Amino acid sequence: MPPFTDPALRQRFVDYVTAVLPELGRKDRRPQAEAYVRGLLLEGERKSIEPMAKRLPDGNVQALQHFIGKSPWPYDPVRQQLAGVLVPEMGPGVWIVDDTGFPKKGRHSVGVARQYSGTLGKIANCQVAVSLHHATATASLPLDWALFLPEEWTKDPDRCAGAGVPAPVRHKPKWELALERIDHVRTWGLTDQPVIADAGYGSIAEFRAGLRSRHLRYVVGVESTTGVWTRRPRKRHRSATGRGRPITRWDYGGQRPHSVLEVARALSASAYRRVTWREGTKGKLASRFARLRVWPAHGYWEGKPPECEQWLLIEWPADAAKPTKYWLATIPRRTSLVQLVRMAKARWRVEQDYEQLKDELGLDHFEGRSWQGWHHHVTMTMVAYGFLIREQLRHRAGVKKNGARPHDPTGPSGTPVPPENVDREVHRVRPTRPRRHPE
Repeated sequence: MPPFTDPALRQRFVDYVTAVLPELGRKDRRPQAEAYVRGLLLEGERKSIEPMAKRLPDGNVQALQHFIGKSPWPYDPVRQQLAGVLVPEMGPGVWIVDDTGFPKKGRHSVGVARQYSGTLGKIANCQVAVSLHHATATASLPLDWALFLPEEWTKDPDRCAGAGVPAPVRHKPKWELALERIDHVRTWGLTDQPVIADAGYGSIAEFRAGLRSRHLRYVVGVESTTGVWTRRPRKRHRSATGRGRPITRWDYGGQRPHSVLEVARALSASAYRRVTWREGTKGKLASRFARLRVWPAHGYWEGKPPECEQWLLIEWPADAAKPTKYWLATIPRRTSLVQLVRMAKARWRVEQDYEQLKDELGLDHFEGRSWQGWHHHVTMTMVAYGFLIREQLRHRAGVKKNGARPHDPTGPSGTPVPPENVDREVHRVRPTRPRRHPE
């Protein structure tokens, strides 16, 4: 049955769907879930319901529309089951926090507003969602999603009710949504992993504090203006007057923190080392990095104490006039510079996830307007993506078993081994529409 003309591949798909899909409440929902996932895997320009139904031999527009938009099956158990099956197969790695935009027309789709979209690189009419991914050296899988609701939505209860947004409704910044997703997946019994995030999250002191309070290690980007101490500051004690409340503010006296840009410029040239962190499509990716121990100084002006001691990682390419990126990291002191750089640079996997989920599986093709429909579609897209991840892991395991490296274009007998063989089997060699610029 198309698209799985290979009987072995078809059986693996059936076994996979059986493993990752929990009970959905009614028996007739599982066949619709399987059909929807197959529709997402099929080759085609659009992955909205009507075009997919036409391509499926068992496609039924009305049934699929009801399954995604109206049927009240819970999507959270599906995400939990998917993670429970695939994360152990993927192995330990890191958790990556990020967000992506879904361009839209009109104002009725849930969460849509004129807001910044990294997908478009500008302010546009779109939805924005925060996602949490489990990433390893060989694969990455989205674990959970949270749709961001702008204040113009949360201040309009009727509008939220019309889109099916569950009450109570409260505006939450993206960093808070990210912490909530982390809290949520931790209830699934997954092993904690170091958290990776860009400066959009890492520059927010409350986000870093939230990770530390949860005893989660992190490597997060920060802005060049972030203040740090390169030596632990001393607290100057004031004499108590015996009146009023006890003094709780830190008195730094004449001590002043420095921006990470100032710290980077003050380092000698010998402090920077050339590090190669991975193989890219055009060769090895390398740059110059330096690191040192610092104490972030957020809250200095309010008399707050410094944050705990952590790494400051600086990237300053040899051909750049100034450093290009900065990270704060609470990973162990014994971590090597190469390991630290690889963790800081792990976000490329999420960019790849977004690109493939959108261009190949139709993550942003949902045409419904409701909260439930959006979450149902996103969840089925995760299931489809998980199947491709599992097939890639299977292929890598086979290559390794046959004695060839994963990136080796030939096996032990010299026979070509296509690294994306599974994609060809399910007609996913190339995206069906132009790729967007990575976010």
